[in-house]
Amino acid sequence: MLRPATKVLTPPIEIANLQKTMPQLAFDKIVIVTRKTGLEELIERFGSEAQAKFYIERLGDSFESYASSHRAFHNSLAVLNRSLPDIRCQWIDRSFLANFLFGPKDLVVVLGQDGLVVNTAKYLADQPLVAFNPDPVRIDGILLPFSVDRSKDILTKVATGHYEIDQLTMAQASLNNGQSIYALNDLFIGYATHASARYRIAQGEESEQQSSSGIIVSTGAGSTGWSRSILTGAAAIIEAVENAQPFQKARENYRIDYTTQALAYYVREPFISRASQATMVAGIIRKDMPLIVTSQMPSGGVIFSDGIEKDFLAFDSGTTATICVADRHLALVVQA
Repeated sequence: MLRPATKVLTPPIEIANLQKTMPQLAFDKIVIVTRKTGLEELIERFGSEAQAKFYIERLGDSFESYASSHRAFHNSLAVLNRSLPDIRCQWIDRSFLANFLFGPKDLVVVLGQDGLVVNTAKYLADQPLVAFNPDPVRIDGILLPFSVDRSKDILTKVATGHYEIDQLTMAQASLNNGQSIYALNDLFIGYATHASARYRIAQGEESEQQSSSGIIVSTGAGSTGWSRSILTGAAAIIEAVENAQPFQKARENYRIDYTTQALAYYVREPFISRASQATMVAGIIRKDMPLIVTSQMPSGGVIFSDGIEKDFLAFDSGTTATICVADRHLALVVQA
């Protein structure tokens, strides 16, 4: 005769003790964002590593720089993979960001260059982002506060809610048709081909008709990139034309703090004519002082962000864009 199975009950005090020892996770899952290495992109283009090497070396370039960068990234990738805490993880390539839906309780991890942080930020709401530098020898890592050899310790702490963040200011362009686009670094407003763009620009009581190569709107995070190159180029041109001493202030005081609740705008190559002016060529955008731009381009007008030209808003005649400090920010996890 078979005996009924005996159900063993754990005493309540043991269950309570077990719950105390288990860390409480602050997130539902971790989403790790990466991008293809330069070598992987070459292999996709030429079909094999050997063909890629032949092409690069035939042109006199060094293939080893691609290979060593590839090895460094995948070594870091392996370290990160071993360091992931016991929580559901999902890996995505940068090319899928535009169609990926981040959950409200996702922890976002980026392994790549600073630009990958920028690419990812525009698709987040308030999810914290942890950024690791996979190759400190080659990558400056301005937006990558952590080395990958600390990934186990960092991710364990962050996953249980022990972390600090910097709130990085973002830019937002909102159209009168209800569409919006966000940027962590910068917005471009103009023709898709970067040809002469026509529009009306206004801020506060000032307004004018303009014809230019487009408008760049920069955040603090972007002040080290496109906007710095604009200031550097403008200073160098005036120095050459006027045979003047170097404009050190323009060259050196380009940086805006990441958390500053303000944006800077610059008009590229403004053209003066009977129908266009060039007095509003640079300025500051604050929450109470947005920049209003109305397109006068019958077709081909665009607004894109952070250098991703394929992800844009159409900005053709009659469309008005309100450029302001965004209603969201990037929650970048930083050193405690």
